[in-house]
Amino acid sequence: MTDAYRTVAGRVDARFEVNGSEFIGYVSPAETVEEAEAFVTEIEERHPDATHNVPAYRVPAGSASSSVPGEGSVMLREYQSDDGEPSGSSGKPALNVLVQQDVRNVAAVVTRYYGGTNLGVGGLARAYSRAVKEALDAAGVVEEIPHERFTVTVEYDDSGSVRGLLESAGVEFEAAYEADVSFEVRVPVEDGPELRDRIRSATSGRANIE
Repeated sequence: MTDAYRTVAGRVDARFEVNGSEFIGYVSPAETVEEAEAFVTEIEERHPDATHNVPAYRVPAGSASSSVPGEGSVMLREYQSDDGEPSGSSGKPALNVLVQQDVRNVAAVVTRYYGGTNLGVGGLARAYSRAVKEALDAAGVVEEIPHERFTVTVEYDDSGSVRGLLESAGVEFEAAYEADVSFEVRVPVEDGPELRDRIRSATSGRANIE
């Protein structure tokens, strides 16, 4: 049985003001560094006029060189940036909340609009921590099991069989109907090998699985 882990139930934001500065804490599930970075970019593009957009995330990493041990054999990539705030005043406090709450596969961004009053390093640390904590509370923390993704590509003749098999298995998938049919599948890690075997059997080995 693959170890379960704690993560956020969905995307949310939490807003408050401190001495005129507005803080908006965003959190989102993210299963890869790419997904986490995409979320950070999305928030930056949503608030291009913000004084700061401070990111922090904990996600599975492909390379152990920039990672820390996670649960089981999973290596976690932990990242944070102060985005122009005084060193150590924002990114690290934001990341610390994720660590202290023992959540992973999660990305956070705290947007700040400066209100004219300097908060000091301590005040900033409290505000950035609060923004992530309130966003986590609003999102809710759930237990999840590790998932993997793979792509199944088949000709149209086999697409009905594969789609029916995926639907009966109750897994998440997206289908793209082009020259061939591709299914982007998300499945619990422990169920992946059996599901791939079933797809190969149902298509007599014609399915291309990557």
